[in-house]
Amino acid sequence: MLAQSGSFPFVGQLRYLAGRSADSTLALITLSFANRTLTFTGDGGGQRANYAVTIDVTQGATNIRHFDAHKIIRVASFHETQREDESVIFQQFLSVPPGAYSLSVSVRDENSGNANVQQMSVTIPRFGPRTLSTPISIYQVKPRVRLDTVPSLIANPRSTIVLGRDTLAGLYVEGYGLPPSAKVNVAVLNDAHVVILHDTVNLVRQGDLSSALLDFPVASIGVGPVTVVTSLAGAADSVQAPLFLSFGDEFGITSFEELLSYLRYFASPQRIQLLRDAPPDQRAAMWAAFWKQTDPTPSTPDNEALRDYFKRISTANSRYREEGLPGWLTDRGKVYVTLGEPDQAGQPLGANGSTARGRAEIWVYTQYNLRLIYVNQGTVGHLRLSPSSRSDFEKIVRRLQQ
Repeated sequence: MLAQSGSFPFVGQLRYLAGRSADSTLALITLSFANRTLTFTGDGGGQRANYAVTIDVTQGATNIRHFDAHKIIRVASFHETQREDESVIFQQFLSVPPGAYSLSVSVRDENSGNANVQQMSVTIPRFGPRTLSTPISIYQVKPRVRLDTVPSLIANPRSTIVLGRDTLAGLYVEGYGLPPSAKVNVAVLNDAHVVILHDTVNLVRQGDLSSALLDFPVASIGVGPVTVVTSLAGAADSVQAPLFLSFGDEFGITSFEELLSYLRYFASPQRIQLLRDAPPDQRAAMWAAFWKQTDPTPSTPDNEALRDYFKRISTANSRYREEGLPGWLTDRGKVYVTLGEPDQAGQPLGANGSTARGRAEIWVYTQYNLRLIYVNQGTVGHLRLSPSSRSDFEKIVRRLQQ
């Protein structure tokens, strides 16, 4: 994986396929970053940004491969320039002899000069008969049929699957020098290195090579990081790739425990505890059951209740953040995430008819016959539920979670 923060943050990965001969390997370098990373300027009726990518593969003082690319991004409105998701994808195949090298990947915003670079040591493998490529996380792919070409694909540089948007987790893998009946064993391991899914997939022979698209229903895997391990049936060697399943780009869920923490306002403490107590080898099954039980529309692949819940967390984080505390954990955020938009919201009137701006707020939920008062506790913008409002809110929460 490639990852850099700073003035030009980006995420990406390096993957390998067989080249046209035993002495050449195709290295696929993929990067992703957000529109907001770039500096846009007016371009007719829209907005335009320019960025450059430089790739160098060196061995000692010798530059084995050098690549420069200059790209243009056009969007229709200023609003799109502020997108915070990883909305830009860059990908490039390079043919490199197998061996040990230094890799340098540099990305630069040509309008602002903001730049970042990642340097790393890499060992580019040789693909002989009865071998598999490294799996490539993809959005879509058309497999190639000859080794002297490249597959037509759109990579997923972050290997991230977003529940509520993606229903399948896709990986592309190739096999070389295999019989038409070859199969690949696939195992998915959770963050505790326990196998949660296992399958055997047929490789399709086309021309010089075999290939397969490995699709996993995300509801059967869970949330958090997993590792997909692939091997040829009957072979000891394996190759692997990471996948990260989340409810959105802004939720860096890195473990099952962290997922359960996010669900504190979605389900009862008892139901969350059942998931927390599940042995690692039963988490996927328990999660699938939880997904099914809480899905309001089982006929669709999405769980609309979970999707909307995480959308409310995202909104609360942007609206109600306080110093040292994410928005969804503040009192207003907690109520918003649990109950949604209030039917009425405003500041109470003082004795002279003026509002108590910044000192108090009132939210009304007609459906629950609920009137909540938030009061300032000394710091501007830090509003807390009054004791009686907190008690009323908690009663509604207990009723909803029954």
